[in-house]
Amino acid sequence: MTSLAPTTPLAQTTHAIELAGVAKRYDSAPAPALGPLDLAVAQGEALAITGPSGSGKSTLLNLVAGLDRPTEGTVTVAGQRIDRLSEHALARFRRERIGMVFQFFNLLDDLTVADNIQLPAQLTGTARRRTAARAGELMEVLGIQKHARAYPGRLSGGERQRVAVARALVNRPALLLADEPTGALDTASGQDVRELLVDLHRGGQTIVLVTHDLALAQACASRTIHLVDGHLALDTTVEAVR
Repeated sequence: MTSLAPTTPLAQTTHAIELAGVAKRYDSAPAPALGPLDLAVAQGEALAITGPSGSGKSTLLNLVAGLDRPTEGTVTVAGQRIDRLSEHALARFRRERIGMVFQFFNLLDDLTVADNIQLPAQLTGTARRRTAARAGELMEVLGIQKHARAYPGRLSGGERQRVAVARALVNRPALLLADEPTGALDTASGQDVRELLVDLHRGGQTIVLVTHDLALAQACASRTIHLVDGHLALDTTVEAVR
């Protein structure tokens, strides 16, 4: 699946993500939800974030996605300090450089599969013909081209997640973020998505995956970190993704 790998070069850095002294504290909480934490993720790495509920997994993912800002510390993604960007610049950066896949797909039910996939590219101003060609490529590789004119509500959970992955990849993002991508799927559909993530990683895509599923982490990730009470408790690297 190398044709799906990002083509836009990152800035001159070996890291796709760098967090330095990052902490996030919410107003009413007695302790930080996350950190302080230092973390570097290499280009092409597939990182799984695990830990119990309330450990800071979603907080960490939201900080990397630019959906939240740290209380302290710096967040650098694809060579860009995103914690100091304006809201407008941050939204643009997220559209162009980050792809996101969610547990419950977050597809627009009143748009066809093809239109859902093309939407992020349209929002960045990409030419319609180029956008359609990219969507067609993704649908073919992901095996959903026959559903191009269908609406998401008519698809299985596994098919909808493939549409969501295609949408996340349409702008060839430097970074793919996945939040419990198999959490709403049956066993067979979950296995399909697991194999898809493995193929994407083998093709060079940098992935950060939040999951409660240790089998998914073991199958898809070249590195796993385990959070407990907002702190890094374990950091394990494997030689290769199976």
